[in-house]
Amino acid sequence: MYQSIIAHELEQLVRKENVKVIDVRETYELSMGHIKNMIHMPISEFGKHLHKINKNDHYYVVCLSGSRSQMVSNFLAQQGYKITNVLGGMSAYNGDLVYEV
Repeated sequence: MYQSIIAHELEQLVRKENVKVIDVRETYELSMGHIKNMIHMPISEFGKHLHKINKNDHYYVVCLSGSRSQMVSNFLAQQGYKITNVLGGMSAYNGDLVYEV
């Protein structure tokens, strides 16, 4: 099982602490802006990127709207990862963004 928060809550967390964010959007979507130091794990190649995360850390999963991140959150939680899904995704996120890919 995993938790869920809204994008505004993630904005607040990112400002206060060093949180680990997994962005499951495709590479071409990152040009719309992404959270600094996120872990990019595009959903189309997700299995190839599992080595980037570990079960000891807590991760916040984002996509554009929240539906892909919900699928990934469910999968990762079933595998024993500590996960929080970000409802509304990057389309609802108003925090600082990086536009470099």
